[in-house]
Amino acid sequence: MPRVTAPIIPGAEPFSHRGGRRGVLLLHGFTGNPQAMRSLAVALADAGYTVDLPLLPGHGTAVEDMIPTRWLDWSGAAESAYTTLAAGCDEVAVVALSVGGTLACWLAEHHDEIRGLALVNPFIDPPAESFRDVMRGLIEAGTDVAPGVGSDIAKEGVAELAYPGTPIAAALSMFEGIDATAAELGRITCPVLLLSSRHDHVVPSSSGDVLAAGVTGPIERVWLENSYHVATLDHDADDIEARVLTFIGGVLP
Repeated sequence: MPRVTAPIIPGAEPFSHRGGRRGVLLLHGFTGNPQAMRSLAVALADAGYTVDLPLLPGHGTAVEDMIPTRWLDWSGAAESAYTTLAAGCDEVAVVALSVGGTLACWLAEHHDEIRGLALVNPFIDPPAESFRDVMRGLIEAGTDVAPGVGSDIAKEGVAELAYPGTPIAAALSMFEGIDATAAELGRITCPVLLLSSRHDHVVPSSSGDVLAAGVTGPIERVWLENSYHVATLDHDADDIEARVLTFIGGVLP
């Protein structure tokens, strides 16, 4: 586990709740933290589920802590959180945002016992090699951190507690994780609820297209017309909460 050098940002703390024998794992996005998923986690806890919303390695403190982290760190943390949750529950579903959605798909590819995935703007369509070459060039030129991609929100007065910068080497590692996950989508057989923002400035809607075409289980896609990438904090947050609760109630009866 990479060393943490800064305290957790107030509001970015992980969340957990012990409820019944049905569990829900929630996963936040790249350079973000549990703040963006906390309302959903609380709503699921209030509905009686056992809930875990971990803070992924390198996130929620200072961007310097994220620079040395890689896909294996985040996927390892997701695996550990899932294994612990599943050990205390009869059935588990996963709810995720952005790269958290990539991790959720990766988990479902390796755990066919997962009962369902509810994904908000998951990052599934790998970036072009030409884009990665540009990022490698920045590293060679001595740049470790690029401008941030957080807080893509249409609603005025709402902000995501994301890092102001994007660690470039970590992002390249993330892309490799997306490559591997996208190649194995056919292994996902559980029901999927896909919530896609019509106007997303971080993850193109093509990611949702790739996911919908690749999974072999039933999928329902809902378009969010009034939100940008961090839709869980945006205008459609209440609708997302209602749809996720209905979906989870269906896969974890």
